[in-house]
Amino acid sequence: MLMVLSAERSAVLTRRIRLLVAATIVYNLGEAVVAIWAGRVASSAALVGFGLDSLVEVSSALAVAWQFSARDARTRQAREAKAMRVIALAFFALAAYVTVEALRSLLGAQEADPSVVGIVLAALSVVIMPALSLSQRRAGRELGSASAVADSKQTLLCAYLSVALLGGLLLNALWGWAWADPVVALLIAVMAVREGVEAWRGDACCGSAASALVGGELTGEDGCCSDCSDGGSGCHSGPDRS
Repeated sequence: MLMVLSAERSAVLTRRIRLLVAATIVYNLGEAVVAIWAGRVASSAALVGFGLDSLVEVSSALAVAWQFSARDARTRQAREAKAMRVIALAFFALAAYVTVEALRSLLGAQEADPSVVGIVLAALSVVIMPALSLSQRRAGRELGSASAVADSKQTLLCAYLSVALLGGLLLNALWGWAWADPVVALLIAVMAVREGVEAWRGDACCGSAASALVGGELTGEDGCCSDCSDGGSGCHSGPDRS
């Protein structure tokens, strides 16, 4: 079953996504500065990787902000594929850097020191990131925007990584398990590659149906092509490149 969003509802969701994207940019910029600084001080590949992931979040959010800066739904749809590619490339760049640094650490280049600042930062992100992700994912799915959903998945990835980072930092601080730091960094790299591939393929959502209607947005019953799982006709595998 498909439903048409009214122009008023579409405008509300678009404004909501803009606000959530702005909040994500502000938080992640602060998170990146603190994490990279703390990571350099503690020689922590995981913390530096986490900070770089925050910069990926910023680039992703900026790509979505650029897409949703357009007032016209058709223009936003035309920008969708480009936004998804920017998100994917940012993920791949993050994965490459973090992998190199983690392998250097595992091979004995330098062991990570405990970081109280990193522990506090990771704990804050465990609380804040899921809330931002859930709000944007709901709005993006209802609006039918693949890039907004992809960006929310990056934010959720940040939450998962926060949990992994917190665990690794605590293991190092409490028991001196320095090897836990590069292992967490490699986990960050693997998850980044996975999300990058999905973003490149346009798999985050079935794709926006904004181009299907004039004066309204078309979306699946659950907000984003719920009939994808059964091969419904409203589904397609990637962003519209027409």
